Amino acid sequence: MPSATELFALILFSSIGFAAFVYGKKSMRVGPMVLGVVLMIYPYFISELWQIYVLGCILCGALYFWRD
Repeated sequence: MPSATELFALILFSSIGFAAFVYGKKSMRVGPMVLGVVLMIYPYFISELWQIYVLGCILCGALYFWRD
């Protein structure tokens, strides 16, 4: 059972990923759609909390800089 902080990280980065996916789909841009899917899925495969936050921040930064 994940802790409260792990659930918060999962919900936070998954919701950012969902918003990026919807934005990419509506604007027909592949970059935000791919990063959105990765943001929604990756927390399920990483068990360390600090790795979830570090990778999530890196992916959100990539989403910011790769917005076409």
